[in-house]
Amino acid sequence: MALSGILRGVAAVVVAGAGAVGYYHYTGQPAPYPLSLATPYTAPLLAQLPFLKPAAKPGETRPASGPQTASAGPPARPPVPVTTGKAERKPMAVRLDALGTVQTMATVSVRARVESQILEVPFEDGSSVKSGDVLFRLDSRQIEAQIRQAEANLARDRAQSVSADADFKRAQELAKRDFASEQRLDQARAAAETQRAIVRASEANVDNLKVQLSYYTVAAPISGRVGPAGLKTGNIAKTGDSSPVLALINQTSPIYVAFSVPQRYLIDLKSSIGDQSSSVIATPQGLPKSATGRVAFVENQVDGTTGTISARAVFTNADELLWPGALCSVRLILRTEQDALVVPREAVQTSQSGTFVFVLEGDVARVRPVVVNRTMDSEVVLTSGLSGGETVVTDGQLLLTNGARVVVRQPGGQRPQGAPSAQQQRPTQG
Repeated sequence: MALSGILRGVAAVVVAGAGAVGYYHYTGQPAPYPLSLATPYTAPLLAQLPFLKPAAKPGETRPASGPQTASAGPPARPPVPVTTGKAERKPMAVRLDALGTVQTMATVSVRARVESQILEVPFEDGSSVKSGDVLFRLDSRQIEAQIRQAEANLARDRAQSVSADADFKRAQELAKRDFASEQRLDQARAAAETQRAIVRASEANVDNLKVQLSYYTVAAPISGRVGPAGLKTGNIAKTGDSSPVLALINQTSPIYVAFSVPQRYLIDLKSSIGDQSSSVIATPQGLPKSATGRVAFVENQVDGTTGTISARAVFTNADELLWPGALCSVRLILRTEQDALVVPREAVQTSQSGTFVFVLEGDVARVRPVVVNRTMDSEVVLTSGLSGGETVVTDGQLLLTNGARVVVRQPGGQRPQGAPSAQQQRPTQG
Protein backbone atom coordinates (compact mmCIF):
# COMPACT_ATOMS: atom_id res chain seq x y z
CA MET A 1 0.00 0.00 0.00
CA ALA A 2 2.82 2.39 0.85
CA LEU A 3 4.53 1.63 -2.51
CA SER A 4 1.37 2.34 -4.55
CA GLY A 5 0.86 5.58 -2.74
CA ILE A 6 4.42 6.61 -3.53
CA LEU A 7 3.91 5.76 -7.23
CA ARG A 8 0.70 7.80 -7.43
CA GLY A 9 2.51 10.72 -5.89
CA VAL A 10 5.38 10.49 -8.36
CA ALA A 11 2.88 10.33 -11.30
CA ALA A 12 1.10 13.41 -10.01
CA VAL A 13 4.38 15.32 -9.79
CA VAL A 14 5.32 14.29 -13.36
CA VAL A 15 1.92 15.36 -14.79
CA ALA A 16 2.10 18.66 -12.96
CA GLY A 17 5.59 19.22 -14.24
CA ALA A 18 4.62 18.44 -17.81
CA GLY A 19 1.68 20.81 -17.61
CA ALA A 20 3.88 23.56 -16.28
CA VAL A 21 6.47 22.99 -19.00
CA GLY A 22 3.68 23.11 -21.62
CA TYR A 23 2.33 26.37 -20.23
CA TYR A 24 5.69 28.11 -20.40
CA HIS A 25 6.24 26.69 -23.92
CA TYR A 26 2.85 27.99 -25.12
CA THR A 27 3.39 31.48 -23.65
CA GLY A 28 6.95 31.65 -24.95
CA GLN A 29 8.44 32.34 -21.49
CA PRO A 30 11.63 30.58 -20.25
CA ALA A 31 10.91 27.79 -17.78
CA PRO A 32 12.41 28.44 -14.28
CA TYR A 33 14.73 26.05 -12.61
CA PRO A 34 14.36 23.09 -12.13
CA LEU A 35 11.78 22.86 -15.01
CA SER A 36 14.37 24.26 -17.40
CA LEU A 37 16.28 21.02 -17.04
CA ALA A 38 13.48 19.22 -18.98
CA THR A 39 13.06 21.84 -21.75
CA PRO A 40 15.61 20.31 -24.19
CA TYR A 41 13.73 17.03 -24.02
CA THR A 42 10.13 18.25 -24.06
CA ALA A 43 10.32 21.17 -26.54
CA PRO A 44 10.52 18.99 -29.74
CA LEU A 45 7.53 16.95 -28.58
CA LEU A 46 5.42 19.96 -27.63
CA ALA A 47 6.14 21.61 -30.98
CA GLN A 48 4.25 18.78 -32.75
CA LEU A 49 1.03 19.62 -30.90
CA PRO A 50 -0.86 22.43 -32.74
CA PHE A 51 -2.74 23.52 -29.64
CA LEU A 52 0.57 24.08 -27.79
CA LYS A 53 2.33 26.18 -30.42
CA PRO A 54 4.07 29.15 -28.81
CA ALA A 55 2.14 32.39 -28.99
CA ALA A 56 3.47 34.99 -31.40
CA LYS A 57 5.55 37.73 -29.81
CA PRO A 58 4.53 41.39 -30.31
CA GLY A 59 5.45 42.45 -33.89
CA GLU A 60 6.22 38.86 -34.96
CA THR A 61 4.63 37.50 -38.19
CA ARG A 62 4.39 33.76 -38.61
CA PRO A 63 3.73 31.92 -41.91
CA ALA A 64 0.34 30.19 -42.04
CA SER A 65 0.39 26.44 -42.52
CA GLY A 66 -1.71 23.37 -41.88
CA PRO A 67 -5.46 22.95 -41.89
CA GLN A 68 -6.09 26.09 -39.81
CA THR A 69 -4.98 28.41 -42.64
CA ALA A 70 -7.61 31.12 -43.30
CA SER A 71 -8.16 31.88 -47.01
CA ALA A 72 -8.51 35.34 -48.35
CA GLY A 73 -11.98 34.48 -49.92
CA PRO A 74 -14.05 31.67 -51.56
CA PRO A 75 -12.35 29.87 -54.44
CA ALA A 76 -13.24 31.00 -57.97
CA ARG A 77 -16.22 29.09 -59.42
CA PRO A 78 -15.34 27.04 -62.51
CA PRO A 79 -17.25 27.76 -65.76
CA VAL A 80 -20.48 25.87 -66.35
CA PRO A 81 -20.65 23.66 -69.47
CA VAL A 82 -23.76 24.53 -71.53
CA THR A 83 -25.36 23.84 -74.87
CA THR A 84 -26.49 26.80 -76.95
CA GLY A 85 -28.87 27.72 -79.75
CA LYS A 86 -29.73 30.80 -81.77
CA ALA A 87 -32.54 33.30 -81.55
CA GLU A 88 -33.53 34.04 -85.13
CA ARG A 89 -36.16 35.78 -87.18
CA LYS A 90 -37.90 33.74 -89.86
CA PRO A 91 -41.38 33.07 -91.33
CA MET A 92 -43.60 31.17 -88.90
CA ALA A 93 -47.18 30.03 -89.34
CA VAL A 94 -49.91 31.08 -86.92
CA ARG A 95 -51.30 27.66 -86.17
CA LEU A 96 -54.07 26.13 -84.10
CA ASP A 97 -54.44 22.46 -83.21
CA ALA A 98 -57.81 20.89 -82.43
CA LEU A 99 -59.71 17.63 -82.49
CA GLY A 100 -62.20 17.26 -85.34
CA THR A 101 -64.93 14.93 -86.53
CA VAL A 102 -65.54 13.99 -90.15
CA GLN A 103 -69.08 14.83 -91.25
CA THR A 104 -70.81 14.23 -94.56
CA MET A 105 -72.09 17.13 -96.61
CA ALA A 106 -75.21 15.11 -97.48
CA THR A 107 -76.81 11.95 -96.11
CA VAL A 108 -79.87 10.35 -97.73
CA SER A 109 -82.05 7.62 -96.25
CA VAL A 110 -83.56 5.83 -99.25
CA ARG A 111 -87.18 4.71 -98.65
CA ALA A 112 -89.86 3.23 -100.88
CA ARG A 113 -92.52 5.64 -102.20
CA VAL A 114 -94.88 2.84 -103.22
CA GLU A 115 -95.76 -0.50 -101.72
CA SER A 116 -94.57 -3.38 -103.83
CA GLN A 117 -92.43 -6.49 -103.77
CA ILE A 118 -88.67 -6.11 -104.33
CA LEU A 119 -87.60 -7.93 -107.48
CA GLU A 120 -83.92 -7.01 -107.67
CA VAL A 121 -81.16 -5.36 -105.60
CA PRO A 122 -78.41 -4.67 -108.17
CA PHE A 123 -75.87 -2.99 -105.86
CA GLU A 124 -73.38 -4.51 -103.42
CA ASP A 125 -73.41 -3.56 -99.76
CA GLY A 126 -70.89 -0.81 -99.01
CA SER A 127 -70.18 -0.01 -102.64
CA SER A 128 -69.64 3.39 -104.16
CA VAL A 129 -72.60 4.64 -106.19
CA LYS A 130 -73.24 7.58 -108.46
CA SER A 131 -76.34 9.69 -108.72
CA GLY A 132 -78.91 7.82 -110.87
CA ASP A 133 -77.54 4.31 -110.28
CA VAL A 134 -80.33 1.76 -109.74
CA LEU A 135 -80.50 0.44 -106.19
CA PHE A 136 -83.83 -1.47 -106.13
CA ARG A 137 -86.34 -2.66 -108.72
CA LEU A 138 -89.91 -3.25 -107.53
CA ASP A 139 -92.75 -5.21 -109.07
CA SER A 140 -94.41 -2.66 -111.43
CA ARG A 141 -96.80 -4.87 -113.43
CA GLN A 142 -99.91 -3.36 -111.90
CA ILE A 143 -98.94 0.23 -112.57
CA GLU A 144 -97.89 -0.65 -116.11
CA ALA A 145 -101.36 -2.08 -116.74
CA GLN A 146 -102.93 1.08 -115.38
CA ILE A 147 -100.80 3.14 -117.71
CA ARG A 148 -101.93 1.12 -120.72
CA GLN A 149 -105.54 1.59 -119.68
CA ALA A 150 -105.03 5.33 -119.22
CA GLU A 151 -103.36 5.59 -122.61
CA ALA A 152 -106.34 3.83 -124.20
CA ASN A 153 -108.73 6.25 -122.52
CA LEU A 154 -106.60 9.11 -123.74
CA ALA A 155 -106.83 7.83 -127.32
CA ARG A 156 -110.63 7.60 -127.03
CA ASP A 157 -110.88 11.10 -125.61
CA ARG A 158 -108.69 12.49 -128.36
CA ALA A 159 -110.97 10.88 -131.02
CA GLN A 160 -114.05 12.34 -129.40
CA SER A 161 -112.34 15.70 -129.26
CA VAL A 162 -111.66 15.53 -133.00
CA SER A 163 -115.36 14.77 -133.61
CA ALA A 164 -116.47 17.62 -131.40
CA ASP A 165 -114.18 20.04 -133.20
CA ALA A 166 -115.64 18.94 -136.53
CA ASP A 167 -119.21 19.50 -135.27
CA PHE A 168 -118.23 22.95 -134.10
CA LYS A 169 -116.82 23.86 -137.50
CA ARG A 170 -119.99 22.70 -139.27
CA ALA A 171 -122.10 24.71 -136.87
CA GLN A 172 -120.06 27.78 -137.67
CA GLU A 173 -120.61 27.30 -141.43
CA LEU A 174 -124.35 26.80 -140.97
CA ALA A 175 -124.60 29.82 -138.73
CA LYS A 176 -122.97 31.98 -141.40
CA ARG A 177 -125.69 30.87 -143.90
CA ASP A 178 -128.41 31.30 -141.30
CA PHE A 179 -129.12 27.54 -141.37
CA ALA A 180 -128.21 27.11 -137.66
CA SER A 181 -129.21 29.16 -134.71
CA GLU A 182 -126.82 30.85 -132.33
CA GLN A 183 -127.88 28.38 -129.65
CA ARG A 184 -126.77 25.45 -131.78
CA LEU A 185 -123.44 27.16 -132.43
CA ASP A 186 -122.89 27.75 -128.72
CA GLN A 187 -123.64 24.13 -127.88
CA ALA A 188 -121.13 22.89 -130.49
CA ARG A 189 -118.47 25.25 -129.18
CA ALA A 190 -119.04 24.08 -125.59
CA ALA A 191 -118.92 20.43 -126.59
CA ALA A 192 -115.60 20.91 -128.40
CA GLU A 193 -114.00 22.75 -125.49
CA THR A 194 -115.28 20.15 -123.04
CA GLN A 195 -113.78 17.36 -125.05
CA ARG A 196 -110.45 19.14 -125.26
CA ALA A 197 -110.47 19.46 -121.45
CA ILE A 198 -111.18 15.75 -121.14
CA VAL A 199 -108.16 15.05 -123.34
CA ARG A 200 -105.94 17.20 -121.14
CA ALA A 201 -107.19 15.37 -118.05
CA SER A 202 -106.49 12.02 -119.65
CA GLU A 203 -103.00 13.17 -120.60
CA ALA A 204 -102.37 14.28 -117.02
CA ASN A 205 -103.57 10.94 -115.73
CA VAL A 206 -101.13 9.13 -118.01
CA ASP A 207 -98.30 11.40 -116.87
CA ASN A 208 -99.18 10.79 -113.23
CA LEU A 209 -99.13 7.04 -113.70
CA LYS A 210 -95.78 7.25 -115.48
CA VAL A 211 -94.36 9.23 -112.55
CA GLN A 212 -95.63 6.53 -110.20
CA LEU A 213 -94.01 3.96 -112.45
CA SER A 214 -90.64 5.65 -111.84
CA TYR A 215 -91.06 4.96 -108.13
CA TYR A 216 -90.76 1.26 -108.84
CA THR A 217 -87.15 1.79 -109.89
CA VAL A 218 -85.32 3.18 -106.84
CA ALA A 219 -82.21 5.11 -107.92
CA ALA A 220 -79.44 6.79 -105.92
CA PRO A 221 -80.31 10.48 -105.42
CA ILE A 222 -76.68 11.47 -104.69
CA SER A 223 -73.22 10.10 -105.30
CA GLY A 224 -71.45 8.54 -102.34
CA ARG A 225 -70.94 5.39 -100.37
CA VAL A 226 -73.99 3.18 -99.80
CA GLY A 227 -74.49 1.05 -96.72
CA PRO A 228 -76.03 -2.40 -96.52
CA ALA A 229 -79.42 -2.98 -98.12
CA GLY A 230 -82.21 -2.72 -95.58
CA LEU A 231 -84.39 -5.19 -97.47
CA LYS A 232 -83.43 -7.92 -99.87
CA THR A 233 -85.12 -9.46 -102.88
CA GLY A 234 -88.58 -10.86 -102.14
CA ASN A 235 -89.45 -8.50 -99.30
CA ILE A 236 -92.34 -6.04 -99.49
CA ALA A 237 -91.26 -2.42 -99.51
CA LYS A 238 -93.66 -0.15 -97.65
CA THR A 239 -94.16 3.59 -97.51
CA GLY A 240 -94.24 6.02 -94.58
CA ASP A 241 -91.80 7.43 -92.05
CA SER A 242 -91.94 4.22 -90.03
CA SER A 243 -91.10 2.05 -93.01
CA PRO A 244 -87.73 0.31 -93.19
CA VAL A 245 -84.87 2.24 -94.76
CA LEU A 246 -83.90 0.53 -97.99
CA ALA A 247 -80.38 2.01 -98.02
CA LEU A 248 -78.34 4.83 -96.50
CA ILE A 249 -76.04 6.89 -98.74
CA ASN A 250 -73.31 9.17 -97.38
CA GLN A 251 -71.65 11.68 -99.64
CA THR A 252 -67.89 11.25 -99.18
CA SER A 253 -66.50 13.65 -101.77
CA PRO A 254 -66.38 16.49 -100.93
CA ILE A 255 -66.70 16.13 -97.18
CA TYR A 256 -66.63 18.23 -94.01
CA VAL A 257 -64.43 18.13 -90.91
CA ALA A 258 -66.02 19.90 -87.94
CA PHE A 259 -63.85 21.29 -85.13
CA SER A 260 -63.97 23.87 -82.32
CA VAL A 261 -61.45 26.49 -81.20
CA PRO A 262 -61.48 29.06 -78.36
CA GLN A 263 -63.62 32.08 -79.13
CA ARG A 264 -60.64 34.45 -78.94
CA TYR A 265 -59.66 33.14 -82.38
CA LEU A 266 -63.03 34.04 -83.94
CA ILE A 267 -61.70 37.05 -85.88
CA ASP A 268 -58.73 35.09 -87.23
CA LEU A 269 -60.99 32.17 -88.11
CA LYS A 270 -63.41 34.36 -90.07
CA SER A 271 -60.53 36.07 -91.88
CA SER A 272 -59.08 32.73 -92.95
CA ILE A 273 -62.15 31.84 -95.04
CA GLY A 274 -61.10 34.03 -97.94
CA ASP A 275 -57.35 33.89 -97.33
CA GLN A 276 -55.57 31.74 -99.91
CA SER A 277 -52.55 31.32 -97.60
CA SER A 278 -54.62 29.63 -94.90
CA SER A 279 -55.27 25.90 -94.90
CA VAL A 280 -56.57 23.07 -92.74
CA ILE A 281 -54.69 19.79 -92.39
CA ALA A 282 -56.70 16.82 -91.12
CA THR A 283 -54.98 13.60 -90.01
CA PRO A 284 -57.26 10.65 -89.16
CA GLN A 285 -56.25 8.97 -85.92
CA GLY A 286 -54.12 5.93 -86.52
CA LEU A 287 -53.29 6.81 -90.12
CA PRO A 288 -50.01 8.27 -91.41
CA LYS A 289 -51.57 10.28 -94.25
CA SER A 290 -53.20 13.70 -94.08
CA ALA A 291 -55.67 15.65 -96.18
CA THR A 292 -55.55 19.38 -96.90
CA GLY A 293 -58.61 21.59 -97.19
CA ARG A 294 -59.96 25.06 -96.38
CA VAL A 295 -62.28 26.61 -93.85
CA ALA A 296 -65.78 26.49 -95.37
CA PHE A 297 -67.84 28.38 -92.78
CA VAL A 298 -68.05 29.37 -89.13
CA GLU A 299 -71.09 28.69 -86.94
CA ASN A 300 -73.36 31.68 -86.33
CA GLN A 301 -72.96 31.66 -82.54
CA VAL A 302 -70.43 30.90 -79.81
CA ASP A 303 -71.09 28.00 -77.47
CA GLY A 304 -71.72 29.76 -74.17
CA THR A 305 -71.12 26.59 -72.16
CA THR A 306 -67.60 25.87 -73.44
CA GLY A 307 -66.60 29.29 -74.76
CA THR A 308 -65.67 27.84 -78.14
CA ILE A 309 -66.68 28.54 -81.72
CA SER A 310 -67.36 25.70 -84.14
CA ALA A 311 -66.31 25.68 -87.77
CA ARG A 312 -66.16 23.30 -90.70
CA ALA A 313 -63.46 22.74 -93.25
CA VAL A 314 -64.18 21.24 -96.65
CA PHE A 315 -61.97 18.60 -98.30
CA THR A 316 -62.19 17.13 -101.79
CA ASN A 317 -61.47 13.66 -100.32
CA ALA A 318 -61.15 12.03 -103.72
CA ASP A 319 -59.26 9.09 -102.18
CA GLU A 320 -61.80 8.80 -99.33
CA LEU A 321 -59.09 9.17 -96.70
CA LEU A 322 -61.58 10.96 -94.44
CA TRP A 323 -64.36 8.60 -93.40
CA PRO A 324 -67.69 9.86 -92.04
CA GLY A 325 -67.78 9.89 -88.23
CA ALA A 326 -64.00 9.40 -87.81
CA LEU A 327 -61.96 11.43 -85.33
CA CYS A 328 -58.97 13.30 -86.68
CA SER A 329 -56.33 15.75 -85.59
CA VAL A 330 -56.92 19.16 -87.15
CA ARG A 331 -54.15 21.66 -87.73
CA LEU A 332 -55.44 25.07 -88.80
CA ILE A 333 -52.88 27.41 -90.37
CA LEU A 334 -54.46 30.86 -90.13
CA ARG A 335 -51.66 32.91 -91.68
CA THR A 336 -47.87 33.19 -91.88
CA GLU A 337 -45.82 35.78 -89.98
CA GLN A 338 -42.84 36.68 -92.16
CA ASP A 339 -40.59 38.11 -89.40
CA ALA A 340 -41.28 36.07 -86.25
CA LEU A 341 -38.77 35.95 -83.39
CA VAL A 342 -38.04 32.27 -82.66
CA VAL A 343 -35.89 30.46 -80.07
CA PRO A 344 -35.50 26.74 -79.28
CA ARG A 345 -38.15 25.52 -76.87
CA GLU A 346 -35.52 24.29 -74.38
CA ALA A 347 -34.13 27.80 -74.02
CA VAL A 348 -37.25 29.23 -72.34
CA GLN A 349 -37.33 28.87 -68.56
CA THR A 350 -40.04 29.81 -66.07
CA SER A 351 -39.66 31.46 -62.68
CA GLN A 352 -41.97 33.20 -60.21
CA SER A 353 -41.43 36.48 -62.03
CA GLY A 354 -42.22 35.06 -65.49
CA THR A 355 -40.42 33.48 -68.42
CA PHE A 356 -36.78 34.16 -69.25
CA VAL A 357 -33.79 32.92 -71.22
CA PHE A 358 -30.04 32.92 -70.60
CA VAL A 359 -28.19 34.93 -73.25
CA LEU A 360 -24.43 34.58 -73.72
CA GLU A 361 -22.36 37.77 -73.67
CA GLY A 362 -18.92 36.43 -74.44
CA ASP A 363 -18.40 33.67 -71.86
CA VAL A 364 -20.90 35.13 -69.37
CA ALA A 365 -24.58 34.13 -69.12
CA ARG A 366 -27.12 36.93 -68.58
CA VAL A 367 -30.80 36.60 -67.71
CA ARG A 368 -33.22 38.16 -70.23
CA PRO A 369 -36.97 38.27 -69.46
CA VAL A 370 -39.07 37.33 -72.51
CA VAL A 371 -42.76 37.23 -73.43
CA VAL A 372 -43.94 33.99 -75.06
CA ASN A 373 -46.47 34.22 -77.89
CA ARG A 374 -46.93 30.54 -78.75
CA THR A 375 -45.13 27.21 -78.89
CA MET A 376 -44.85 25.29 -82.14
CA ASP A 377 -43.25 21.86 -81.99
CA SER A 378 -39.62 22.38 -80.91
CA GLU A 379 -39.65 26.17 -81.21
CA VAL A 380 -41.13 29.07 -79.25
CA VAL A 381 -42.30 32.30 -80.85
CA LEU A 382 -41.53 35.32 -78.67
CA THR A 383 -43.40 38.60 -78.56
CA SER A 384 -40.57 40.58 -76.96
CA GLY A 385 -37.36 40.26 -74.97
CA LEU A 386 -34.86 39.59 -77.76
CA SER A 387 -34.05 41.20 -81.07
CA GLY A 388 -32.75 38.15 -82.97
CA GLY A 389 -29.26 36.81 -83.48
CA GLU A 390 -28.51 36.24 -79.78
CA THR A 391 -26.94 33.03 -78.54
CA VAL A 392 -29.19 31.42 -75.93
CA VAL A 393 -28.55 28.54 -73.54
CA THR A 394 -30.59 25.42 -74.28
CA ASP A 395 -29.07 23.02 -71.71
CA GLY A 396 -27.33 23.53 -68.38
CA GLN A 397 -29.57 26.31 -67.05
CA LEU A 398 -30.01 24.60 -63.65
CA LEU A 399 -26.36 25.34 -62.81
CA LEU A 400 -26.47 28.94 -64.04
CA THR A 401 -26.95 32.23 -62.23
CA ASN A 402 -27.01 35.69 -63.69
CA GLY A 403 -23.42 36.59 -64.59
CA ALA A 404 -22.04 33.06 -64.32
CA ARG A 405 -19.15 32.09 -66.57
CA VAL A 406 -19.89 29.34 -69.08
CA VAL A 407 -18.11 27.15 -71.56
CA VAL A 408 -19.95 25.80 -74.60
CA ARG A 409 -20.05 22.03 -75.00
CA GLN A 410 -18.34 20.60 -78.02
CA PRO A 411 -20.43 19.03 -80.81
CA GLY A 412 -21.75 15.62 -79.88
CA GLY A 413 -22.42 16.60 -76.27
CA GLN A 414 -18.78 16.14 -75.13
CA ARG A 415 -17.68 18.20 -72.14
CA PRO A 416 -14.91 20.73 -72.90
CA GLN A 417 -11.49 19.76 -71.64
CA GLY A 418 -10.94 20.94 -68.07
CA ALA A 419 -14.59 21.77 -67.49
CA PRO A 420 -16.23 20.21 -64.40
CA SER A 421 -19.09 17.77 -64.74
CA ALA A 422 -22.63 18.60 -63.73
CA GLN A 423 -22.20 16.47 -60.56
CA GLN A 424 -19.24 18.60 -59.54
CA GLN A 425 -21.14 21.85 -60.03
CA ARG A 426 -23.38 23.36 -57.41
CA PRO A 427 -25.33 26.60 -57.79
CA THR A 428 -24.02 29.43 -55.61
CA GLN A 429 -26.32 30.46 -52.78
CA GLY A 430 -27.16 34.12 -52.24
